[in-house]
Amino acid sequence: MFFLVQANVYHDPDHYKIFDALEELNIDYQVINIPPTAEKIDFKTNRTDVFVYGSVTIARLGRQNTHWFPGSFYGGNHLYEIYSKYYGAYLLNHEVTVHKISDKLIWEKDEKKFIKPYNEAKIFTGRVFSETEWEDFVFEALKNSSNRITEDSLIQVSEVKRTLKEARLWIVGGQIIDAGYYKFNNQAPFEEKVSEDGLAFAREMLQLFNLEEAFVMDICLTKESWKIVEINCINSSGFYPNTNVKSIIKALNIYFSN
Repeated sequence: MFFLVQANVYHDPDHYKIFDALEELNIDYQVINIPPTAEKIDFKTNRTDVFVYGSVTIARLGRQNTHWFPGSFYGGNHLYEIYSKYYGAYLLNHEVTVHKISDKLIWEKDEKKFIKPYNEAKIFTGRVFSETEWEDFVFEALKNSSNRITEDSLIQVSEVKRTLKEARLWIVGGQIIDAGYYKFNNQAPFEEKVSEDGLAFAREMLQLFNLEEAFVMDICLTKESWKIVEINCINSSGFYPNTNVKSIIKALNIYFSN
C-alpha cells in the first residue's frame, strides 16, 4: 500500500512517528504540503492503493479521489447522527442538542457546557466552555476568515461530564490494534496499559456497530461505567506519546493489501 502523508501537521508533536514507522516497515510513501484552504489534493500517482494521513483537510479532500483504496474514511459513519443510533446511552455525551454556531444559547448562572463541531470534524476543538468563553470564541471564529467556520456551522451541545481516565483505541478490521491512555484525573491511579475491562467494553461496542474498516475510538471511565467519548477518522487522528505507531501502520498495510 502507498501512504500519502501530509507534512504540515503542526498540532501533533508526535506526527513524525509515522515517518519512522513507514521507513522501518519499508512501505512506500510520499510527503505533501496542503494549505488549509486547498480545494483538492494536488498530487498525481498511477497507484490506486493509496491511504492518506494528516489533518482533517487531507482526510476531507481524500474523499474526492474515489479510485483510491482505502483512500480516506472521512465522513459517513463517523457522523454523530449515525453512530449515536447504535451506541446510544453508551456515549458519554448521549443527550445533545444541535445548533448553528451563531445561535444564542441559553445558560444558567455559572453553567458550563461541552461544545464541539457536529458534522465538520475539527473545525475547532471540542471542550468545556463558560458563557463568556463561548461568546468570545464565536466572535473571534466568525471574524477569522482563514478558518472554515461560518454562521451556519453546526455545533452539538451537552452537559459537562466528569471522567476518571480516557484512552484512545486504534481499530483495524474489527480488531483493537493499539490502546493507550491520554488523560487521568487526580482520583485515578496511573496505569501503563488500558485496563482489560476498558478493552472488553470497546469490544462490546464493536459488536454493536463496527463503524468502519479502520477508525479510532476514544473511551473513558466515569464513576458509573465505561463510555465512548467520541469516534474519530483514522486518517486525521493524532498520535500520543504512548501510541505504537508502527503496529498501527503495519496493521493498515496488511489488512488493506489483502
